[in-house]
Amino acid sequence: MKGQKHIALLGATGSIGLQTLDIIRRFPERYKATVLTAGSKVDKLIELCREFKPRCAVIAREDLLPRLKFELEPLGIECLAGDNALADCVCHDDIDIAVTATVGYSGLAPTLRAIECGKDIALANKETLVVAGELVKKRLAGSSSRIFPVDSEHSAIAQCLAGEDSSMVERLLITASGGPFRTWEPEQIANACAADALRHPNWNMGQKITVDSASMLNKAFEIIEAHYLFDIEPERIEAVVHPQSIIHSMVEFKDGAVKAQLGMPDMRLPIAYAIGEHHRLPAAAKTMRIEDFCKLTFEKPDYTRFPCLGFAAMALKERGNTACVINAANEIAVAAFLRGEIKFGDIYKTIAHTLEHSDFIPAPDYSDYVASNAEARAKASELISKLQPSCC
Repeated sequence: MKGQKHIALLGATGSIGLQTLDIIRRFPERYKATVLTAGSKVDKLIELCREFKPRCAVIAREDLLPRLKFELEPLGIECLAGDNALADCVCHDDIDIAVTATVGYSGLAPTLRAIECGKDIALANKETLVVAGELVKKRLAGSSSRIFPVDSEHSAIAQCLAGEDSSMVERLLITASGGPFRTWEPEQIANACAADALRHPNWNMGQKITVDSASMLNKAFEIIEAHYLFDIEPERIEAVVHPQSIIHSMVEFKDGAVKAQLGMPDMRLPIAYAIGEHHRLPAAAKTMRIEDFCKLTFEKPDYTRFPCLGFAAMALKERGNTACVINAANEIAVAAFLRGEIKFGDIYKTIAHTLEHSDFIPAPDYSDYVASNAEARAKASELISKLQPSCC
């Protein structure tokens, strides 16, 4: 990699965004934050823009644009707002790579726009491939864009596959910590509240992904994402519970060998590996001393405790808009759960109900995904309004 790389960072104020900016801060000769975006945290976006001095700042909520302009336009920073601006900001000539660190379905449109413009993508938004993996792969086939995964599990797999013959892969093994409910009984889990789900034992993440980790739906999504990233059949991708979160994923080969990528639970390592186009940066994350970890354990995932994990096999078998519906219903359910309106077990119930009552589209195009997302959100919201309010 030569020269300074210009980055469009979508979701700058979130957990992944802030850790990406930490890498940029530590390697200013390599990276420049040229575009910063946020959903609604306008004060934090202003603070970051004053430090990093991007060419452009974008806020999703259009009502916050006047405040953004008042604070930043005197500094010579272009200020924009709205969904179209969020998608279009990745395509300017001075952008080398887009880091999509937004949450949920919102990452799809900017990713497709980046592919259309031939920009490389550091993909931290797993829902993009979950919702519309077939469409994204089709668009990539006609573009010069490359996707570099940021999720620690997929970064680990990419590192394990480096220099290997993909035809010799037997299985991809995606590790999961098991989250805060790994040893809880199913009835306890079903009645858990937000405070319980947000106590992740290893990772410091945003609320949405932390809840998805607690339900293990994030692992279902990662299985789907791995299928599209690495062109491995779904039946050869499995989750394995690894409570220490030191091995981030493994690849089993047909000769019997297993390669694993180990490291501290620190997202700066996969972020740096992605924006570095799979070149390593010195001291990107805290060094792991193998002698400090004398015991690494593994367990089979418990589908009774974590029924959401089963949505991966369903989505990859049925295809079409199935995963789009699952994601939309989950986003609505998790938001309600975090507001204290439903219990943890209602997340699974909401997704299953929404799947049962949503139209199946076998070969969706982009407009179908948009419509399916809207329909699923409406049906999930309708169900939640009828559920017994949580006592949490």
